[in-house]
Amino acid sequence: MFRKRLLLAGAVNVRNIILNRLQPKGINIQRRTLTDKQSISEESVIYSEKIQDKGKEPSEPLWTTFADGVVKLRIDQSCSQTPITVHQMFKETVERYGPLNAMASKKNGKWEKITFSEYYNLSWKAAKSFLKLGLERFHSVAILGFNSPEWFISAVGSIFAGGIVTGIYTTNTPEACYYIAYDCKANIIVVENQKQLDKIMQIWSRLPYLKAVVVYNDSLLESHPNIYTMEEFMELGNEIPDATLNDIINSQKPNQCCVLIYTSGTTGKPKGAMLSHDNITWTSAHASRAGDMQPAEIQQEIIVSYLPLSHIAAQIYDLWTGIKWGEQVYFAEPDALKGSLVNTLKEAQPTSHMGVPRVWEKIMEKLKDMSAQSGFMKKKMLSWAMSVSLERNLSCSRSDLKPFRTRLADYLILAKIRSALGFSHCQKHFSGAAPLTTETLDFFLSLNIPLYEAYGMSETSGPHCMSAPSVYRRRSCGKAVPGCKVKLVNENADGNGEICFWGRTVFMGYLNMEDKTEEAFNNDGWLHSGDLGKLDKDGFLYVTGRIKELIITAGGENVPPIPIEDAVKKELPIVSNAMLIGDQKKFLSMLLTLKSTLDPDTAEPTDNLTEQAREFCQKIGSKATKVSEIVATRDQAVYQAIQEGINRVNMKSTASVQHIQKWTVLEKDFSIFGGEFGPTMKLKRLAVLEKYKDEVDSFYKE
Repeated sequence: MFRKRLLLAGAVNVRNIILNRLQPKGINIQRRTLTDKQSISEESVIYSEKIQDKGKEPSEPLWTTFADGVVKLRIDQSCSQTPITVHQMFKETVERYGPLNAMASKKNGKWEKITFSEYYNLSWKAAKSFLKLGLERFHSVAILGFNSPEWFISAVGSIFAGGIVTGIYTTNTPEACYYIAYDCKANIIVVENQKQLDKIMQIWSRLPYLKAVVVYNDSLLESHPNIYTMEEFMELGNEIPDATLNDIINSQKPNQCCVLIYTSGTTGKPKGAMLSHDNITWTSAHASRAGDMQPAEIQQEIIVSYLPLSHIAAQIYDLWTGIKWGEQVYFAEPDALKGSLVNTLKEAQPTSHMGVPRVWEKIMEKLKDMSAQSGFMKKKMLSWAMSVSLERNLSCSRSDLKPFRTRLADYLILAKIRSALGFSHCQKHFSGAAPLTTETLDFFLSLNIPLYEAYGMSETSGPHCMSAPSVYRRRSCGKAVPGCKVKLVNENADGNGEICFWGRTVFMGYLNMEDKTEEAFNNDGWLHSGDLGKLDKDGFLYVTGRIKELIITAGGENVPPIPIEDAVKKELPIVSNAMLIGDQKKFLSMLLTLKSTLDPDTAEPTDNLTEQAREFCQKIGSKATKVSEIVATRDQAVYQAIQEGINRVNMKSTASVQHIQKWTVLEKDFSIFGGEFGPTMKLKRLAVLEKYKDEVDSFYKE
């Protein structure tokens, strides 16, 4: 059935098909030819249907696939903030917090700070320079680089100038950069350094919309007429009248696109999720307050920016919420995930911190390694303190009236650990992008660091559900943000159903992908997540799996992989990653990796076992210190211990179809560089299946 929505047709025959379909239904078609600066291409024509419903005004659609499209906002009267643009939000911030420090970055070993007033003025200058370089309305400024003030200023300036900001992951190959830059019609690309510039130089000849490149960290090694340093760029727009920029800003509407977030592409081509001004400004205001982030009048929040800003979680948390509530953002060093993050945390002393599950897991593994290397008494004291704290935190709600031994354990031991991590002043610790394991949650809870899970998607502008100090249940990602709704569809007997979203967080649609956009929404405009979850009687949401990750065996049995994978890692402290296999197979199998140290320069896993893994080996009678020793010799003690652990997991399963029948240990742990993880360290299952095809095939040979 043809859906009555906004369509784009670039050819006469497509137009005729649409006309033939619509005219019998009495729908009036209006043709609108756009100027070059407005259009996706010179030939683009928008066919906008207007349903005449007995004198009613035609309503805006709930979704669009056009960069210059508009949508109807899902306004709920319980939280009906007046829709505003990004510029309006920033102007309000300057009035309230202008003199406060907005950003801090390290230059030559010293922290340099920028106030909100300076931040706004620099963004204004950048906007005029983008116009000078030829940025067209609803075309993109793509940013390819690590988090920095220049990233923020370029993002805000591109929106002021009527463009759309589009982040590109620094780990992307030249071809992956090409796909995004071409799809988003990037007029200007801002890159961090020569390494990223080289990628763009390889593909520039195939990017018809690209007019200039700006480099913000390195000095240019060679002159090029359309490549500028950041210093040169910031002066380009001086001759552009303020009135010209003001006219563009005043023409912007809250229900128009200003941000593109490209999905990881783990299940096909990356999709450009279009976020409106209202998506950004409303989510920044309400999702953050649901997470108990404080306005600067009450307490200026301090955060550290280190996760990729191309991902919606970091962009909302670091950039847009920072503007909305007057937060001070410290920028970590580019090698943050290689080990320098803790140094920045100790200097910045954040009041709030966010990490993806793999980051929290790596912190946990590091602390366990340090504990394994300490003396007997220190180990005993730490074990006692953590057990006391965990028991207290699990037995009742947290309160100020803690028993004496709990306060003593925290004062003598746990507070020192938090201080060593840079969390002395941190009141809120968030996790997003993927579910946390029970082991990770309980480990940090035993340090008096409750991890508050947030849940959402690129398509919900980041967090649609939030946990916080006042909204917390273990293993839950909290409740829907006020003004938003969550429901389950197609529930099974256990109460699991697909999670669906409604609210001001919900995106505009996928750029240039009508079919994918239609698939994302049901007929009433609810967004389907593709995730499975449960809701308790109080409205707390529990994410239990992902439909596309659900394993359907050859016998038709549905098996969610994550609970089984987590159970294996809990039983076997030597295991770093476990991936369950069995889709359309007669039985389940598993790929395992072992915990190994990271190369301090590249952050890639080495062949050396971690201290925790070595300790495991010693306990079971193995002298192995390297992964290769275990794999090459099929170390009898280690392999037997792994089999026994898997047997214990199988015994606890609810049905024999969930038993792991075969497994193998891989020679190297998963990593971003190896292709098994995406930029936010989420497991790319299809990539793993392809990379280890021979190992998987060996499980199922007759």
